[in-house]
Amino acid sequence: MEVRVLKYFLAVTREGSITGAAASLHLTQPTLTRQLQGLEKELGQKLLTRGKYRVTLTPEGMMLRKRAEEIVDLVEKTEAEFNSITDIISGDIYIGCGETDSMKGVAEVMKGLQAEYPGIKFHIYSGNAEDVIEKLDKGLLDFGVLIQPIDLSKYDYITLPDKDVWGVVMPKNCPLARKNVVELNDLINVPLIASRQMSKKYSADSGFLDWFGDKFDNLNITATYNLIYNAVIMVEAGMGYAVTLDKLANTSKESSICFKPLSPRLESGLDIVWKKYQVFSPAAKLFLNRLQDKFRAEP
Repeated sequence: MEVRVLKYFLAVTREGSITGAAASLHLTQPTLTRQLQGLEKELGQKLLTRGKYRVTLTPEGMMLRKRAEEIVDLVEKTEAEFNSITDIISGDIYIGCGETDSMKGVAEVMKGLQAEYPGIKFHIYSGNAEDVIEKLDKGLLDFGVLIQPIDLSKYDYITLPDKDVWGVVMPKNCPLARKNVVELNDLINVPLIASRQMSKKYSADSGFLDWFGDKFDNLNITATYNLIYNAVIMVEAGMGYAVTLDKLANTSKESSICFKPLSPRLESGLDIVWKKYQVFSPAAKLFLNRLQDKFRAEP
């Protein structure tokens, strides 16, 4: 068995289809099919049951998946260890993230790794969960930093220790700014500037939408955004009140806007995610190891 072919097999189990796996591996579908057939012939077992749209694992395929994960992981760790010895690790790491103050912890890992390996370059794509997941699934990103709740069934992940607080950004001179917290009834009759996901009732942010309950349909959402910078400009222009996370907008003494948390208090955790059975470059694998060392060791 070749490690390369085991990685192909794991890509098929991850994507659930030969077509999707071939695209992620930059192979033609016939080439990947031949590799899988050769693996089945070598082992003398049928590994995949091919349906019209998806493939499923046979019991033998499930057994191989476990072994293949162990083999590939061991090989990659060994390569990373020897690359570290020669100090030649370099390359590009692509990270997608939503806007969150918790990126500070990830940035600390990035800074430490880059100080040790100057040849590593980071490329950050900022967007909401929907945008990041799309690029992650297409193989355009190595990692995503996503605000909970999110469906993690297709991913491996690390949960960050910090929590982000939801609230409303508003002008300091508006009546609502005199309150310490914002309650649901306060938002019913005011123009709201909402994230693009929040405005979709059945989006990945459904856990957040639970806070609004059956009053969601009564909200007056007059504008949407996917990055808070432009939403703040709309708030400053008097267009409405932006529902967002704390610490993203400038609410200093000199600013014309302020942030008020929701009550009952609403917090969201964050996860660093990557595709299951992902084939990482040495640089991305080393970055993952550093993330695991930092965040899985913290209480």
